Amino acid sequence: MNLSLREVFLFQAKENCMQISSESVKVGHPDVVADVISAQVIALILDQEKKLGLTVANMPHCGLEVFLGKSLCLIGGEVRTRVEKIDIEKCVREAVLSLGYNDEAVGLDGRTMRVINEIIPQSPDINQGTALDLNKDKEIGAGDQGIMYGFACNETPELLPLPYVLSSRMMRTFETCGDPIFAPDGKGQVSVEYNTEVCGPRRLAKVLMSNAVDYRQVNGLSREAIKARAKEIAFGCLADWVDKDTEFLFNPTGEWQAVNSCSAADSGVTGRKLVVQFYGGYPGAQLGGGAVVNKSPEKVDCSAAFGARYVAKNIVAAGIAEKCAVQLSYAIGIARPFSIYINTFSTCGSATDERLAQVVEELFDLRPQGLIERFDLLNGDLYRRIPKTLFMDDYPWEKTDMADKLLKALA
Repeated sequence: MNLSLREVFLFQAKENCMQISSESVKVGHPDVVADVISAQVIALILDQEKKLGLTVANMPHCGLEVFLGKSLCLIGGEVRTRVEKIDIEKCVREAVLSLGYNDEAVGLDGRTMRVINEIIPQSPDINQGTALDLNKDKEIGAGDQGIMYGFACNETPELLPLPYVLSSRMMRTFETCGDPIFAPDGKGQVSVEYNTEVCGPRRLAKVLMSNAVDYRQVNGLSREAIKARAKEIAFGCLADWVDKDTEFLFNPTGEWQAVNSCSAADSGVTGRKLVVQFYGGYPGAQLGGGAVVNKSPEKVDCSAAFGARYVAKNIVAAGIAEKCAVQLSYAIGIARPFSIYINTFSTCGSATDERLAQVVEELFDLRPQGLIERFDLLNGDLYRRIPKTLFMDDYPWEKTDMADKLLKALA
């Protein structure tokens, strides 16, 4: 079924206003659990490689996929590494347990689940284009072809869309609230009302929170009392935008028992929550490439996605534009971008988008090696963090240290 842009983004037009919605999920959602497992395995490989003298020249190459079923984890993909022995099963179990899945009463038990490992060595045909010593240009080529997008806007201090920031904030708050009633699996959605005359956010219109409930912890609380606790948590972290008319929905289908959550009820697959991770479906913030957290950084799905965000954020941070989308494309085995495209949505008064693209190409090192080194992407701890949020943290690609250079180049 083909949906219009209006339907896809749930625009609800009123007089001089419309609503833009954004969805987010908790790290205990089965798709994100699959992401976490992939990222934890890559982090382990990077940690072990570091002991052997890890550099960009000898970095491991990884592309992993995880499927979660009922009491089952299947992990496959391709890896090239100097590490002789990696305990994949132990890593998988530890990743699942770290998310609170230690009992089938909450949907999954990392101690007893079956783990099937189908990881194979990386194809030599791919390796010849990405290995530093084999590439004809003597530099790391892109690990695959692809198109990656980055986005920034001045709606929030994070230079991200407000609906994305609010929905993500709500998920992180539920993850850390410490209330045992709320099991690890959950997701939410917010609808922000925008003033169409000034193209800016006006208020938080609607909040939806769906979270599995651990009925072992309820202690006789009614459904309305549980909803009230959820509302207090949600509205507490969204207080700056909540007003007396903000609607709140909690588990609108009725009862959601934790025993019927995570992969006990829904399968999980790596890379299935890309819209959630990349700007929350905000209009103008396009999605390109593939999953990030399941690949080593020579794969431009990973490194160039961060590079595109870095470029867009610095353009907005410099005050050059109010909103900016950046598209980077690559060809496998070739280091430099195939193309650079910039769209400032007619909010840039000091230069054309074409001129901006030229300046970006001159100032930013967008080769995989340049991105890996600038963003410290051989750091296993980064891989442990990014499944929760790709942005809104103290990541290297969230810095605005190129803003002044952009301004000088355009002067």
